[in-house]
Parts: sequence; C-alpha cells; structure tokens
Amino acid sequence: MLQTVFTVAENRPLAEGIHLLRLAGDTSAITAPGQFVNLRLDGFFLRRPISVCDWEEGGLTLIYKVLGKGTAALTEYPAGRQIDVLTGLGNGYDTEKSGEFPLLVGGGVGIPPLYGLARRLTLQGKHPTAVLGFNTEKEIFLADRFAELDVPVILCTADGSRGVRGLVTDGMAQVCKYTYLYTCGPERMLRAVYAACPVSGQFSFEERMGCGFGACMGCTCKTVTGYKRICKDGPVLEKEEILW
Repeated sequence: MLQTVFTVAENRPLAEGIHLLRLAGDTSAITAPGQFVNLRLDGFFLRRPISVCDWEEGGLTLIYKVLGKGTAALTEYPAGRQIDVLTGLGNGYDTEKSGEFPLLVGGGVGIPPLYGLARRLTLQGKHPTAVLGFNTEKEIFLADRFAELDVPVILCTADGSRGVRGLVTDGMAQVCKYTYLYTCGPERMLRAVYAACPVSGQFSFEERMGCGFGACMGCTCKTVTGYKRICKDGPVLEKEEILW
C-alpha cells in the first residue's frame, strides 16, 4: 500500500450515471489487475474505494458510478485538482491461471477491472472473451475498448435494448468452451455466475469498506479456509474457497 497524492487529468461522463477519472501520479504500488484505490474526498470522513480500470507508469484510469453524495462530489473535481490516494490495495487477479481461452464476466461497475485484466492477458498471448452486462443500452461503456484489444464481446442488457436480452449468464451460455473464469460484479450476479460456471476461476467481490487496508475488519467474510477481509485478503477470491 502507498499513500500519495494524484492530480486529476480528466474527469468526464462516460455513460448514464458513469464517469471516467484519469489521475496522474505514482502507480508503482499497483501490481495486478483487479486491485483498487481509496480516495480521500474533501468533506467526507470515509474514503471511497474504486477499482482500477487500467494503469501505466505515471497514471491510472478509474471508472465510477454516481451512487451518493461522495461520488456526486467527485464528479465536480476539475483537471488539476489534487486527491489523496491509498493505492495498491487488494490482491488482484492472477493471470497465470487463465489458460489459453479465459472468460471475463462483468456487470456494471464490475466491468472496469476486467478491462485492465483483458489488456494484460492479450499481451501474454492469451485469447479472452468478455461477457458484459448492463441494465440498458444507455449504460454501456468500455465495450468498444475491449473490441480494440481484439477481445470478442458479448453484450447483455436486462431490457434487451442491445445485445442478448437477459443476464450475463445468458451471455455465458453462448460461449462454447473456456479454460478459466474471471468475474467482478454485485454479489447476486456472482452467485449466478458461480452456479453457471463449469471451470475454476477468480471472483472479485464488492463490499462496503471502512479503512480499505484490513485494520477495521468491517468487510470480513467467511470462506472455506477461514475468515478473510475483502479489502486485504481479497477482493479476489478463488472459486473453490467461496461460501455463499
């Protein structure tokens, strides 16, 4: 973990209720796709945890959903404003287990960390497929960025306004075979993906957090191997250790 100051490079709407935030600063503590950062926002006691969408030396990209007063305030941060950031949090995805044809399944703001994962998998010569789920066409984001990586994308919308009508599990049913699974999204979606997945995989959980680095124990959950803190020992858990 590294506490440092980042500078806003870009902060703009990306889709309905979704914003893209690019920050310039020290990204040396980020070591794996699926890790997250914790932002200190002026006027708010608790930091806001946000998954890293992608990063490179000197900068990172976050995609966040406006859900409350904190994220609403974040939308007003202009280019040039500085933010205190805890970075390099969580364990992230292990790309070594993917096999040649991994499947990436994401829903809503669970999708951003899968983009950074997809980019690194393709750089390793793997051939991922992405199933991306949204409520409606107006909420779709990043699908074109996956396509730019030559990653086949199956879009699912709950209202049928674009792609497959239904849930991400309906999209998964269209993939004939895959070697491994990576997924991120709300717990209800993860439960359904777990039940539909015939192979091993890694599941990234979304939890309410206090400190974000394992001190407060507020995001502790029970697993096959004992109690784990989603912020410190997760957010990524192996399929075989999950207890629903």
